[in-house]
Amino acid sequence: MSPASPLSVGIVDTLIGFPSDPDQLYAAMRHRMLRDEQSKSMVMPAEYMFHDVPNHSVDDPVTLTLSEMDRFGIEIGLISLTAAPDSAEKALTDHPDRFLASFTIDPNDGMDGIGALVQAHEQWDLRAVSVFPHGVSPQVAIDAPRMYPVYAKCVELGLPVFITVGIAGPRVPSLVQKVELLDQVLYDFPDLVVVMRHGAEPWVDLAVKLMIKWPNLHYSTSAFAPKYYPQAVIDYANTRGADRLIYGGYFPMGLSLDRIMDELPTVPLNDDVWPKFLRDNARRVLRIGGL
Repeated sequence: MSPASPLSVGIVDTLIGFPSDPDQLYAAMRHRMLRDEQSKSMVMPAEYMFHDVPNHSVDDPVTLTLSEMDRFGIEIGLISLTAAPDSAEKALTDHPDRFLASFTIDPNDGMDGIGALVQAHEQWDLRAVSVFPHGVSPQVAIDAPRMYPVYAKCVELGLPVFITVGIAGPRVPSLVQKVELLDQVLYDFPDLVVVMRHGAEPWVDLAVKLMIKWPNLHYSTSAFAPKYYPQAVIDYANTRGADRLIYGGYFPMGLSLDRIMDELPTVPLNDDVWPKFLRDNARRVLRIGGL
Protein backbone atom coordinates (compact mmCIF):
# COMPACT_ATOMS: atom_id res chain seq x y z
CA MET A 1 0.00 0.00 0.00
CA SER A 2 1.37 3.39 -0.94
CA PRO A 3 0.92 6.53 1.18
CA ALA A 4 0.65 8.54 -2.04
CA SER A 5 -3.15 8.23 -1.78
CA PRO A 6 -3.90 8.73 1.94
CA LEU A 7 -7.56 9.51 1.25
CA SER A 8 -8.17 5.78 0.84
CA VAL A 9 -6.64 4.93 4.20
CA GLY A 10 -8.90 6.65 6.74
CA ILE A 11 -6.03 8.07 8.80
CA VAL A 12 -6.27 8.36 12.59
CA ASP A 13 -4.20 11.32 13.79
CA THR A 14 -3.23 10.86 17.44
CA LEU A 15 -2.02 14.44 17.88
CA ILE A 16 -4.06 17.15 16.21
CA GLY A 17 -5.51 20.35 17.59
CA PHE A 18 -7.14 23.68 16.87
CA PRO A 19 -5.68 27.11 16.19
CA SER A 20 -5.59 29.06 19.44
CA ASP A 21 -3.88 32.02 21.04
CA PRO A 22 -0.28 30.87 21.71
CA ASP A 23 0.17 33.51 24.41
CA GLN A 24 -2.60 31.86 26.39
CA LEU A 25 -1.67 28.29 25.47
CA TYR A 26 1.94 28.57 26.63
CA ALA A 27 1.53 31.21 29.34
CA ALA A 28 2.17 28.85 32.24
CA MET A 29 5.39 27.47 30.77
CA ARG A 30 6.68 30.95 29.90
CA HIS A 31 5.92 32.24 33.37
CA ARG A 32 7.11 29.29 35.46
CA MET A 33 9.77 27.46 33.50
CA LEU A 34 11.41 29.26 30.58
CA ARG A 35 14.46 31.34 31.52
CA ASP A 36 16.13 32.50 28.31
CA GLU A 37 14.69 35.60 26.68
CA GLN A 38 14.55 34.08 23.19
CA SER A 39 12.25 31.29 24.36
CA LYS A 40 9.93 33.77 26.03
CA SER A 41 9.49 35.61 22.73
CA MET A 42 8.84 32.52 20.57
CA VAL A 43 5.36 31.80 19.23
CA MET A 44 5.67 28.34 20.76
CA PRO A 45 8.42 27.24 23.18
CA ALA A 46 10.16 24.95 20.68
CA GLU A 47 9.82 27.22 17.66
CA TYR A 48 13.57 27.15 17.02
CA MET A 49 13.13 23.53 15.89
CA PHE A 50 10.45 24.25 13.29
CA HIS A 51 10.61 26.36 10.15
CA ASP A 52 6.95 26.34 9.14
CA VAL A 53 4.89 26.72 12.29
CA PRO A 54 1.29 27.14 11.08
CA ASN A 55 -0.04 30.60 11.80
CA HIS A 56 -3.83 30.71 11.72
CA SER A 57 -6.11 33.35 13.12
CA VAL A 58 -9.69 32.26 12.48
CA ASP A 59 -13.12 32.75 13.95
CA ASP A 60 -13.96 29.03 13.72
CA PRO A 61 -10.93 26.87 14.62
CA VAL A 62 -12.94 23.65 14.54
CA THR A 63 -14.06 24.20 10.95
CA LEU A 64 -10.50 24.97 9.88
CA THR A 65 -9.08 21.82 11.46
CA LEU A 66 -11.91 19.70 10.07
CA SER A 67 -11.33 21.06 6.57
CA GLU A 68 -7.62 20.24 6.86
CA MET A 69 -8.52 16.71 7.94
CA ASP A 70 -10.84 16.33 4.97
CA ARG A 71 -8.15 17.53 2.55
CA PHE A 72 -5.77 14.80 3.61
CA GLY A 73 -7.99 11.85 4.39
CA ILE A 74 -7.78 12.08 8.17
CA GLU A 75 -10.89 10.32 9.36
CA ILE A 76 -10.47 10.74 13.12
CA GLY A 77 -8.44 13.12 15.27
CA LEU A 78 -7.45 12.65 18.91
CA ILE A 79 -7.72 16.06 20.56
CA SER A 80 -6.85 17.44 23.99
CA LEU A 81 -9.64 18.67 26.20
CA THR A 82 -7.21 20.89 28.08
CA ALA A 83 -5.22 22.64 25.32
CA ALA A 84 -8.14 24.55 23.77
CA PRO A 85 -11.17 23.45 25.82
CA ASP A 86 -13.81 25.56 24.08
CA SER A 87 -12.85 24.30 20.63
CA ALA A 88 -12.41 20.74 21.87
CA GLU A 89 -15.84 20.60 23.50
CA LYS A 90 -17.46 22.10 20.39
CA ALA A 91 -15.71 19.57 18.16
CA LEU A 92 -16.68 16.62 20.33
CA THR A 93 -20.29 17.80 20.52
CA ASP A 94 -20.78 18.74 16.87
CA HIS A 95 -18.60 16.08 15.23
CA PRO A 96 -18.49 13.02 17.51
CA ASP A 97 -17.71 10.80 14.53
CA ARG A 98 -14.54 12.76 13.71
CA PHE A 99 -12.96 13.62 17.07
CA LEU A 100 -12.00 11.68 20.19
CA ALA A 101 -11.04 13.15 23.54
CA SER A 102 -7.74 12.98 25.39
CA PHE A 103 -7.12 14.43 28.83
CA THR A 104 -3.78 16.04 29.70
CA ILE A 105 -3.05 15.58 33.38
CA ASP A 106 -0.55 17.26 35.69
CA PRO A 107 0.61 14.67 38.24
CA ASN A 108 1.31 17.53 40.68
CA ASP A 109 -2.45 17.91 41.10
CA GLY A 110 -2.59 14.66 43.02
CA MET A 111 -6.01 13.17 43.63
CA ASP A 112 -7.72 16.36 42.48
CA GLY A 113 -6.23 15.68 39.05
CA ILE A 114 -7.41 12.08 39.17
CA GLY A 115 -10.88 13.28 40.03
CA ALA A 116 -10.87 15.68 37.09
CA LEU A 117 -9.73 12.85 34.82
CA VAL A 118 -12.58 10.62 35.95
CA GLN A 119 -15.10 13.42 35.51
CA ALA A 120 -13.82 14.12 31.99
CA HIS A 121 -14.04 10.42 31.16
CA GLU A 122 -17.63 10.24 32.34
CA GLN A 123 -18.59 13.30 30.32
CA TRP A 124 -16.58 12.82 27.13
CA ASP A 125 -15.73 9.11 26.91
CA LEU A 126 -11.99 9.65 26.96
CA ARG A 127 -9.83 7.48 24.74
CA ALA A 128 -6.42 8.49 26.10
CA VAL A 129 -4.52 10.35 28.79
CA SER A 130 -1.50 12.56 28.02
CA VAL A 131 1.44 13.37 30.30
CA PHE A 132 4.26 15.85 29.65
CA PRO A 133 6.92 15.17 32.29
CA HIS A 134 9.01 18.16 31.17
CA GLY A 135 6.08 20.54 30.84
CA VAL A 136 4.74 20.66 34.39
CA SER A 137 6.11 22.63 37.31
CA PRO A 138 7.74 21.10 39.18
CA GLN A 139 8.71 18.51 36.61
CA VAL A 140 7.69 14.92 37.30
CA ALA A 141 9.80 12.02 36.05
CA ILE A 142 8.21 9.17 34.14
CA ASP A 143 8.83 6.75 37.02
CA ALA A 144 8.15 9.20 39.88
CA PRO A 145 5.72 8.24 42.66
CA ARG A 146 3.42 11.12 41.64
CA MET A 147 2.94 9.41 38.27
CA TYR A 148 1.76 6.13 39.74
CA PRO A 149 -1.82 7.18 40.61
CA VAL A 150 -2.18 8.33 36.99
CA TYR A 151 -0.97 4.99 35.66
CA ALA A 152 -3.16 3.06 38.07
CA LYS A 153 -6.26 5.01 37.04
CA CYS A 154 -5.44 4.51 33.34
CA VAL A 155 -5.29 0.76 33.90
CA GLU A 156 -8.56 0.85 35.83
CA LEU A 157 -10.32 2.84 33.10
CA GLY A 158 -8.70 0.95 30.21
CA LEU A 159 -7.07 4.10 28.83
CA PRO A 160 -3.68 4.30 27.09
CA VAL A 161 -1.25 6.94 28.31
CA PHE A 162 0.72 9.05 25.81
CA ILE A 163 4.01 10.15 27.38
CA THR A 164 6.50 12.64 25.98
CA VAL A 165 9.94 11.03 25.96
CA GLY A 166 13.42 12.15 24.95
CA ILE A 167 15.08 15.55 24.97
CA ALA A 168 12.45 18.22 25.47
CA GLY A 169 11.88 20.69 22.67
CA PRO A 170 11.40 23.67 25.00
CA ARG A 171 14.60 24.83 26.73
CA VAL A 172 13.90 23.08 30.00
CA PRO A 173 15.65 20.07 31.61
CA SER A 174 14.97 16.70 30.01
CA LEU A 175 16.17 14.04 32.44
CA VAL A 176 12.60 13.40 33.62
CA GLN A 177 11.94 12.01 30.13
CA LYS A 178 14.76 9.50 29.82
CA VAL A 179 13.41 6.51 27.94
CA GLU A 180 14.98 4.01 30.34
CA LEU A 181 12.55 5.16 33.05
CA LEU A 182 9.75 3.36 31.20
CA ASP A 183 11.30 0.01 32.03
CA GLN A 184 10.32 0.20 35.70
CA VAL A 185 6.86 1.59 34.91
CA LEU A 186 6.03 -1.20 32.49
CA TYR A 187 7.26 -3.76 35.01
CA ASP A 188 5.07 -2.29 37.75
CA PHE A 189 2.03 -1.90 35.44
CA PRO A 190 2.05 -4.84 33.02
CA ASP A 191 -1.46 -3.96 31.77
CA LEU A 192 -0.68 -0.29 31.11
CA VAL A 193 -0.69 0.69 27.43
CA VAL A 194 1.96 3.34 26.77
CA VAL A 195 2.56 5.38 23.63
CA MET A 196 5.84 7.30 23.43
CA ARG A 197 5.49 10.77 21.95
CA HIS A 198 7.89 13.27 20.42
CA GLY A 199 10.72 11.12 19.18
CA ALA A 200 12.60 9.60 22.13
CA GLU A 201 15.83 11.13 20.84
CA PRO A 202 18.69 10.54 21.52
CA TRP A 203 17.52 7.25 23.05
CA VAL A 204 15.74 5.84 20.01
CA ASP A 205 17.66 2.56 19.99
CA LEU A 206 16.70 2.04 23.62
CA ALA A 207 13.08 2.86 22.81
CA VAL A 208 13.11 0.11 20.18
CA LYS A 209 14.73 -2.32 22.60
CA LEU A 210 12.02 -1.62 25.17
CA MET A 211 9.28 -2.14 22.57
CA ILE A 212 10.75 -5.53 21.82
CA LYS A 213 10.70 -6.29 25.54
CA TRP A 214 7.32 -4.85 26.56
CA PRO A 215 4.23 -5.79 24.47
CA ASN A 216 2.16 -2.74 25.50
CA LEU A 217 4.73 -0.11 24.48
CA HIS A 218 4.22 1.87 21.26
CA TYR A 219 5.90 4.71 19.37
CA SER A 220 4.11 7.75 17.92
CA THR A 221 5.64 9.92 15.19
CA SER A 222 4.21 13.11 16.69
CA ALA A 223 6.08 16.41 16.28
CA PHE A 224 8.44 14.99 13.65
CA ALA A 225 8.30 15.79 9.96
CA PRO A 226 8.33 12.45 8.11
CA LYS A 227 11.79 12.96 6.63
CA TYR A 228 13.13 12.99 10.20
CA TYR A 229 11.47 9.78 11.40
CA PRO A 230 14.30 7.84 13.10
CA GLN A 231 15.72 5.05 10.94
CA ALA A 232 15.81 2.65 13.88
CA VAL A 233 12.04 2.99 14.31
CA ILE A 234 11.42 2.49 10.58
CA ASP A 235 13.60 -0.63 10.59
CA TYR A 236 11.75 -1.97 13.61
CA ALA A 237 8.34 -1.36 12.02
CA ASN A 238 9.44 -3.12 8.83
CA THR A 239 10.57 -6.23 10.71
CA ARG A 240 8.90 -7.17 13.98
CA GLY A 241 7.28 -3.90 15.06
CA ALA A 242 4.53 -3.20 12.53
CA ASP A 243 1.93 -3.22 15.31
CA ARG A 244 3.78 -0.64 17.43
CA LEU A 245 4.16 2.38 15.12
CA ILE A 246 1.35 4.95 15.39
CA TYR A 247 0.89 8.07 13.30
CA GLY A 248 0.75 11.38 15.13
CA GLY A 249 0.96 14.76 13.43
CA TYR A 250 1.54 18.14 15.03
CA PHE A 251 -1.01 20.46 13.48
CA PRO A 252 -1.33 23.31 14.27
CA MET A 253 1.26 23.34 17.06
CA GLY A 254 4.39 23.01 14.95
CA LEU A 255 3.80 21.36 11.56
CA SER A 256 1.39 21.89 8.71
CA LEU A 257 -0.48 18.91 7.30
CA ASP A 258 0.72 20.00 3.86
CA ARG A 259 4.31 19.35 4.88
CA ILE A 260 3.56 16.08 6.65
CA MET A 261 1.58 14.64 3.75
CA ASP A 262 4.06 15.86 1.14
CA GLU A 263 6.87 14.03 2.92
CA LEU A 264 5.03 10.86 3.93
CA PRO A 265 5.57 9.09 0.59
CA THR A 266 9.34 9.28 1.15
CA VAL A 267 9.17 7.17 4.32
CA PRO A 268 10.52 3.68 3.44
CA LEU A 269 7.86 1.59 5.15
CA ASN A 270 6.83 -1.78 3.73
CA ASP A 271 3.47 -1.89 1.98
CA ASP A 272 1.84 -3.97 4.70
CA VAL A 273 2.97 -1.54 7.42
CA TRP A 274 1.22 1.56 6.05
CA PRO A 275 -2.39 0.74 7.04
CA LYS A 276 -1.26 -0.32 10.51
CA PHE A 277 0.81 2.84 10.95
CA LEU A 278 -1.79 5.29 9.66
CA ARG A 279 -4.95 3.65 10.96
CA ASP A 280 -5.16 0.17 12.47
CA ASN A 281 -2.76 0.48 15.40
CA ALA A 282 -4.39 3.70 16.60
CA ARG A 283 -7.85 2.20 16.22
CA ARG A 284 -6.83 -0.71 18.43
CA VAL A 285 -5.11 1.40 21.10
CA LEU A 286 -7.89 3.99 21.20
CA ARG A 287 -10.66 1.37 21.09
CA ILE A 288 -12.26 2.67 17.91
CA GLY A 289 -14.87 0.48 16.27
CA GLY A 290 -14.69 -2.17 18.93
CA LEU A 291 -11.00 -2.92 18.36
